Amino acid sequence: MSETSVPLLLPRRPVWQRLLWVLAGIASLALGIIGIFVPLLPTTPFVLLAAFCFARGSTRCEAWLLNHPRFGPMVRNWRDHHAIPLRAKQLAWTMMTLGSLWAAYRLPLAWCWLPAACCACVAFWMWRLPTR
Repeated sequence: MSETSVPLLLPRRPVWQRLLWVLAGIASLALGIIGIFVPLLPTTPFVLLAAFCFARGSTRCEAWLLNHPRFGPMVRNWRDHHAIPLRAKQLAWTMMTLGSLWAAYRLPLAWCWLPAACCACVAFWMWRLPTR
């Protein structure tokens, strides 16, 4: 008697869960797109979060994101290597520095350190990641 291999099928999530995952993915992608224009709001983590959410909510949305000319390579590179391109790191560090300086100038003295501290944590995390 020969064994036939049966692919392991994951249970399909209920519609309400998939809808929540898709909504979370859309919100994350929207924040990532806004982050292109707002210095202290990062783009890459929100796009990666959107891919994570879409993978759990909609294969169609996930496929769209993976095949997107701007966001797709970023997500595929992260999934394959857990690495960030050097150019993206340099741009992120520059924008976080400029945003932190602007926030230090504009925020009250009691709060001016908070954006810089958050950006420093993100910069350290990115520094430790491999570069592609």
